[in-house]
Amino acid sequence: MSDSVFEVTAELVRDLLREQHPDLAGLPLREVEGGWGNQMWRLGEELAVRVQRMDAGPGPQLKERRWLPLLAPRLPLPVPVPVRGGAPCERFPKMWTVVTWVPGLPLDQGAITRGGHAADALAAFLRALHVPAPAEAPVDTGRGAHPAHCAEGFDRFSGSLEADAIGSDTAAVRAVWDDAVAAPGWEGPPVWVHGDLHPANVVVAQGTLAGVVDFGDLFAGDPASDLAAAWVLLPAGGAARFFEAYAQADGATVRRARGLAVLKSLFLMLMGQNGDRGLPGGKPAWGPAGRAALDRVLRGAGV
Repeated sequence: MSDSVFEVTAELVRDLLREQHPDLAGLPLREVEGGWGNQMWRLGEELAVRVQRMDAGPGPQLKERRWLPLLAPRLPLPVPVPVRGGAPCERFPKMWTVVTWVPGLPLDQGAITRGGHAADALAAFLRALHVPAPAEAPVDTGRGAHPAHCAEGFDRFSGSLEADAIGSDTAAVRAVWDDAVAAPGWEGPPVWVHGDLHPANVVVAQGTLAGVVDFGDLFAGDPASDLAAAWVLLPAGGAARFFEAYAQADGATVRRARGLAVLKSLFLMLMGQNGDRGLPGGKPAWGPAGRAALDRVLRGAGV
């Protein structure tokens, strides 16, 4: 078994709890479908165990442990707040953390049916998150890079997709991307950025956004990375309402966000096409989600 993929069973998680947090070991435990860098186990009704799986190192979980307890109180949607830390040990030499459970379904397993409400909820969440970060905040690891610095990823994603995946939209995709590359960069102070908003990292309930999860890529920088979620997450027409409610994005930032939305859409499409990436079951729902997001970027009006 490789260092990057380690089999995690209910028995193992239960044993880790007995050894390090015995007061929690008797709570009901069940695996949660999904996850990539981390595997999730529901613990009782209010908690979950987040177990490192594909992540190469402990950095993402350590980042969440440090910063989410400080950020969560002022965010208007629930997030998974770390409440206990699990240390690597001989039996399981990786990181694990007990966090608060965010009720609902990941968007890649659910749907947004109240588009206007979801647009307002996402705008309120990102307005609250996108405030100047302290000097000691984590730096951008590339998730929020200016589109001009993401050309390799764009070429790789678009070039790896099957010929008919983009089809007649190829020229339109390139036009949006080139416009984003030409847009001026972020000139404001570095703000807190989630860094990885896509359908598996937001939670829906009652047809609208009900939570945001997986802050392992949290950094201080350009908010455009998160603003791409207006097209990647929201139904058709939602981007215009989102930006009206968000009310903090200038024209250049919107242009960068549109390009990064194209990049994220192509990535999701590629994961749906070749989606196992070492994970059981792959990510079959991501392909249609990426294609729908791409359509919203190309055909949306008013933004």
